[in-house]
Amino acid sequence: MEGRSNRRDRRVRSVETQNPGSGGREQLLAACGDCFGLCCVALPFARSADFAADKPAGKPCGNLQADFRCGIHDRLRDRGYQGCTVFDCFGAGQKVSQVTFGGTDWRAEPKSAGTMFAVFPVMRQLHELLWYADEALRLTAARPVHRDLRRAYDRIDGLTRQSAEAVLALDVGALRGEVNELLLRASELVRARIPGRKRNHRGADLMGARLAGADLRGASLRGALLVAADLSGADLRGADLIGADLRDADLSGADLTDSIFVTQAQLNAARGTAATRLPAGLERPRHW
Repeated sequence: MEGRSNRRDRRVRSVETQNPGSGGREQLLAACGDCFGLCCVALPFARSADFAADKPAGKPCGNLQADFRCGIHDRLRDRGYQGCTVFDCFGAGQKVSQVTFGGTDWRAEPKSAGTMFAVFPVMRQLHELLWYADEALRLTAARPVHRDLRRAYDRIDGLTRQSAEAVLALDVGALRGEVNELLLRASELVRARIPGRKRNHRGADLMGARLAGADLRGASLRGALLVAADLSGADLRGADLIGADLRDADLSGADLTDSIFVTQAQLNAARGTAATRLPAGLERPRHW
């Protein structure tokens, strides 16, 4: 992933608490050096604007090297693999590699390959839930739901440390529903502190929408389709962007200060400039 291999979280926010998820944010950041290239093997991709070739699930990408590193990591976009630069496993890769399978890779133990590749996408979903719960635990305005969020975090963190068979048997959809309810309450508490009328575009189809300079302070853009939308100069301070599709969205000069639940992958998928203001701790993508 672009700019994420060994990045350590340096996020410091005015709304941050001193009690993030007990597992620590570090475990939710991809550490590709501790992973067996799982995203390059387990997941399928089709030839498109995001990928230069077809690859079925379970087959190693042609760019994967013997040391499980990408041979074109620094040239992914130039070589037609833009999709790789916007993928984030939230640390699931190293969890499966080093914890679930105890550091034994699929090349050394071919019989484990199928199970390892099946566990990875499930673990990725669990780690994504942990990331969002950890994010909510850093928001002081969401303190009324911190107790429930911490319980949810600790429960899911424990599930990620079970056997491969136990992980595969989980009802991730049910877990997602439970956590999402808490995240929604956290979002409402945070956005309620922002004065003025707040727009509700939850799940809206805003593909290609002209929103240049729009006042979207405290707006709900949860799950909104914002592909190729013009958000240049938009005020997104305090907006909830969880799950919003920002592929090719224009964030030039937009203000995302204290926007909540924004991920690095969302920024990597969008377009922006040096004038785009980002939430503290997230990095300006190299292609901007």
